[in-house]
Order: sequence, then C-alpha cells, then structure tokens
Amino acid sequence: MKDLIVYVHGKGGSAQEAEHYKSLFPKDEVIGFDYHSQTPWEAKKEFLAFFTEQRGRCEHLTLVANSIGAFFTLSSLDETLVDRAYFISPIVDMENLICNMMQWSNVTKQELAEKREIATNFGETLSWEYLCYVRKHPIIWNVPTCILYGEHDNLTSIETVSAFAKLHHADLTVIPGGEHWFHTDEQMQFLDKWIRERSLNDVCG
Repeated sequence: MKDLIVYVHGKGGSAQEAEHYKSLFPKDEVIGFDYHSQTPWEAKKEFLAFFTEQRGRCEHLTLVANSIGAFFTLSSLDETLVDRAYFISPIVDMENLICNMMQWSNVTKQELAEKREIATNFGETLSWEYLCYVRKHPIIWNVPTCILYGEHDNLTSIETVSAFAKLHHADLTVIPGGEHWFHTDEQMQFLDKWIRERSLNDVCG
C-alpha cells in the first residue's frame, strides 16, 4: 500500500497542479483534490467525505495545501485523516483576513451585518455569514505541519503566520521577497527544495 500525497489547490487553481509534486514524492502516489466548496461549511462536508475515502486506502496520508485550500483543510480535517501537512502561503486566520478586507473597503461590522453581503472593488464579496461561521468555529489542528510563507504575502502578515506556527508547533520557512502566489522559477525552485529537504529529514512528522 503506497503512501498518498493529496494536493489541495488555492483560489483559481486546479487539481492538475498536483502533477508538479509527483517528482518531489517519487515513491508515493500523488493526486489532486478537485473540490467545489466556496465556504468552510461546504468544505466540512466535501473534504471530510473525500479524505475519509482516501485515508482508507493508504498507510500514510500527506497533505500539500495552498492558500484558501489550506484554510479549508484546517477547518475540516484532523489528525485521524492527515499524518503530515505542507502548507504553501496558507490562510491561517480567516477572521483576521475578513476584518482586514473590511478595513480595505471601509466596511463596518454593523454595515456588513445589515447588508449580509458586500462586493469589494478587489473582487471579493464580504459575507456576514462567513465571518460569523469562522468566529464560531476556531481552528483545532494537531497535525505535524511545515509552512512556506512569502515575505511580502499581502493576505497574511508575518505576525499572524508566526503566531499560528508557534501555537501549533509548525515548522515555518519564509521566502525572502516572496509573495502570496509563488510562480517565478526562483520561487518554485525554493519550494521544491523546501519540500525535498523536509520530506527527506522527516521534519513534518
């Protein structure tokens, strides 16, 4: 029974991105998760069903998750389904991010509570239901985790990701000059080296 690597993409990504990780885990089976959830309550059902099925057919399951994909896994899964995790530019504090987006758009909590949803000029729709959900469902995460974070990530501050890493005893690596979206050759080479080193030395459990 092969070990299984499951890749969970970020917003606008696809399960096909899992192909990139096959060379990084040559001895394991690598698959992408083509999920459709847009909210954490949808993800709770969809992710639980998918990962429960996958967990039943492997010895160990390793998660590689990107951005919002990492947040959905954090809010849906636990150590019974995932043995170790690699998070790339993860959203680790959704309440903080929503509040920041409200500030960027000059939207007050009262305004959002009254209107329920408000579209922003940067393409996101603020949702009162979403904010209330993440407040009522704090992250509980006990999976050995490695985090790769870009120095200039515009969605999550270094303070926020550092606090999460400290609280959950995660290994945190910062790419100097990196952004939220890793896409340059240099950034991708850094990512590949980061995964290989941690996989080889079993840093993430």
